[in-house]
Amino acid sequence: MESDSIDCMASSDVMDDDDEIHRHTHHHHQLPSLSKTHSNCTVSSAVHPSTTSVHELLECPVCTNSMYPPIHQCHNGHTLCSTCKTRVHNRCPTCRQELGDIRCLALEKVAESLELPCKFTSLGCPEIFPYYSKLKHEALCNFRPYNCPYAGSECAIVGDISFLVAHLRDDHKVDMHTGCTFNHRYVKSNPQEVENATWMLTVFHCFGQYFCLHFEAFQLGMAPVYMAFLRFMGDEIEARNYSYSLEVGGNGRKLIWEGTPRSIRDSHRKVRDSHDGLIIQRNMALFFSGGDRKELKLRVTGRIWKEQQNPEGGACIPNLCS
Repeated sequence: MESDSIDCMASSDVMDDDDEIHRHTHHHHQLPSLSKTHSNCTVSSAVHPSTTSVHELLECPVCTNSMYPPIHQCHNGHTLCSTCKTRVHNRCPTCRQELGDIRCLALEKVAESLELPCKFTSLGCPEIFPYYSKLKHEALCNFRPYNCPYAGSECAIVGDISFLVAHLRDDHKVDMHTGCTFNHRYVKSNPQEVENATWMLTVFHCFGQYFCLHFEAFQLGMAPVYMAFLRFMGDEIEARNYSYSLEVGGNGRKLIWEGTPRSIRDSHRKVRDSHDGLIIQRNMALFFSGGDRKELKLRVTGRIWKEQQNPEGGACIPNLCS
């Protein structure tokens, strides 16, 4: 979406400044090429030497993922996973013989006896699981890498928080600010033109953590709305330690939103579609803008604070950054 001008003013200065962890696929908004290795985010199988050869036997030759029942084989004994069996049109990728419906029951029995570490061991996960439980755990592992939180393109980059912060700054050219208060202004000459697109993403650094502030317009039913919300660059449990407020107003009126930032584990679209943030109807936004309703001029302010437990009464008290 094209806007006439976007100003971002923060209360502090701008900061100065391998298994499957690097995934960079082609998408509509092509980014500059990145290094093949993420120094802060490397994943290895890290299996015990005695199970390494067996683990290799359980690797599908087509997709290279671990095979789970049913494990199929051809008449010559070559194996592959059930997902890839349909992709190769029932032909063995090794010898090109017809696969048929032969199950490799022996390999399935071997798989049942294995216990393997989580593939995110190198990122800090200490867990070891039976072979068939491992996949389920890895889908929800707290040590798994994060998806890029940028919402303006279908970015496939994943990594740890420090890598993603650098990625947002260097590749998406996102504004970086320090401090826990913010002051944004959005000006648009024709507010009737509202599309499903992100307008602004800014990253704030405070309390030793990173937060993503989204500000955008989209269609809610038949009516266009404007929405601002905050996401925490970390897991959901950590996000609950923080709160934030957003305020927009004009002409002697104002709207205030207070809530807990959502983790970037929740996608941008999931947060937006749940309406978990400050939502401004277009008529209200134009009222805040004043004038002849032909120009949108919104100023969104807010702050982030950390909830602390009161040692005397047990209640949470806010810890505001200076």
